[in-house]
Amino acid sequence: MQASLILENGAVFLGQSIGEVGKRVCELVFNTSMTGYQEILTDPSYAGQGVVMSYPLIGNYGVNEEDNESGRPWAEALIVRHLSALGSNFRCQGSLDSYLKQHHIVGVQGVDTRALTRILRSQGTMNGMITCGSDFSVKEALEELRIYRVSGTVERVTRAAPEVFPAQRDERFKVALMDFGVKQNMITCLTKRGCAVTVFPAHTSAQDILSGGFDGVMLSNGPGDPADNVEIIGEVRTLYESALPIFAVCLGHQLLALATGAKTHKMPFGHRGGNHPVRDVAAGRCFITSQNHGYVVTPETVDPAVAAISHINVNDGTVEGLRYQRPNFFTVQFHPEAAPGPMDTEYLFDEFLRMMGGVRNA
Repeated sequence: MQASLILENGAVFLGQSIGEVGKRVCELVFNTSMTGYQEILTDPSYAGQGVVMSYPLIGNYGVNEEDNESGRPWAEALIVRHLSALGSNFRCQGSLDSYLKQHHIVGVQGVDTRALTRILRSQGTMNGMITCGSDFSVKEALEELRIYRVSGTVERVTRAAPEVFPAQRDERFKVALMDFGVKQNMITCLTKRGCAVTVFPAHTSAQDILSGGFDGVMLSNGPGDPADNVEIIGEVRTLYESALPIFAVCLGHQLLALATGAKTHKMPFGHRGGNHPVRDVAAGRCFITSQNHGYVVTPETVDPAVAAISHINVNDGTVEGLRYQRPNFFTVQFHPEAAPGPMDTEYLFDEFLRMMGGVRNA
């Protein structure tokens, strides 16, 4: 069946329908990864967004239960140049097309995704509509695209109740993890290091965390505009004023920056992919990182009396990490739980454990 992708700027791309047959409006973003499409689809940070894969062949190793980063996919749509009908991999449990249908994700293939990526790169992230069949009105679509905005996403993706994940080895620490859209591998990176992790819903009060006997707090990744989360930012400020060590990633990094007086802004097209070079300022080393974000901390708003910029993106100079002047507080914009390098930045979890060693609860 024919499928059409209509952009907010009026451009129309024609292709063939994949996944569920239907219509979907979403914010279009592009990802430059060559692999990892299942992890991308199940990353809660993509809630409200349609993903354009710039690599031309997607689905060639199928899907399996092990690679999910959460209990369900969160991406609204998938746009690819060519979708492989069969998956060739010893772990393959099904095709990507069947997976999209099972989870009601619409998509389109046969699109020149590199041309589409160039549009999003030069004109910025924009809304898009996928519609199946040949009966559609571009004028009506543009009206719908004009008013669409991604909002309320943290509330959509967070857990409804706390969940405990025991340590995979002798328990060393108890960690409270605030779920703003956490990826499963972030939990795994803690439990395999001997941490018992309690994952809390996003709107849990700081007092509940502080009275829980935890050794440290992680603020997770997640979707949407960080400045929309006014109540959460207030609770994060209370956590910052405590003595508990804090390690924050992606959205959590932005929320802590906002809680301490800095500002954030939307990037033209964001960072999404597995090959973003980041320089650790203190170490003088460059790491290859996995990233997925559309907002960034505004560097000139960071008060040097509060925090120093610890990591910088080599490509565009944007803020990739903050080291706070108060001891035992640090944050990064990229994903240390992912493995693009393959494990270049997992040392940050070890640093978090070292911070907790000085304040361990009995």
